[in-house]
Amino acid sequence: MSAAPVPTIESWHRLRSPDRLATAVVALLAAVIATDLLAVAAGAYLRGVVADAVAGDPTAFAGPAATRADLLYARAGSLQMIAVLATAVLFIIWFHRVRRNAEVFDAGLQPMRPGWAIGGWFVPLGNFWLPRRVAGGVWAASAQTNPDGAWRTVSMAPLNLWWGVYVFSLLFTRYTAKRYEQAELLPEVMDAAGMVMVADVLDAVAAVLAILFVRKLTRMQGERAALGAAPLSAPSAAGPASV
Repeated sequence: MSAAPVPTIESWHRLRSPDRLATAVVALLAAVIATDLLAVAAGAYLRGVVADAVAGDPTAFAGPAATRADLLYARAGSLQMIAVLATAVLFIIWFHRVRRNAEVFDAGLQPMRPGWAIGGWFVPLGNFWLPRRVAGGVWAASAQTNPDGAWRTVSMAPLNLWWGVYVFSLLFTRYTAKRYEQAELLPEVMDAAGMVMVADVLDAVAAVLAILFVRKLTRMQGERAALGAAPLSAPSAAGPASV
């Protein structure tokens, strides 16, 4: 076990609690889940109207039911977009906050500079991996140590599970959106709407896992900060990979 850089009292004053931001992020993620479920319901209604038309009632897709289905589907999509954008902005602010704190806990465990906690989300293709690299360093540095100074490894399962489902959901949503835009015949519209419903469910699952990740990491940082700027033992260079 190699010695970790000892945080100074001066550097410890740079810590800022992520608790309030985390609470707001969790609330917005809950709103994302609610809008996803609304979109699933709207998709089911739209799919039912299209199914009636496919079954032999061509007027079903041209009457009041179709108008209601289109309106509900469009409004659900708009609410989803608003919720996602608001959540993304606040999540990135929270993410940058915990990354700055990790710099105080142990800068040596950070594979990327703090600015990447923001910029990494906007790099084409790189945004599928760069934020995960940043999060890995933050997680390792925020792991609470034992009272005797020995390093306590903390499973990265919450981080890995959230990130895996998030990336898959993002890719699948893009694919289904394209399928829906290209659908012309009623059976194609019905099938595409069904796939979009699956994508909405995946997005809701990713939001649930994001809540677990945010709460866990925020709690870890609170525990780590409570130890104060005391000499600590840290894992070797190979240690964080096994956390």
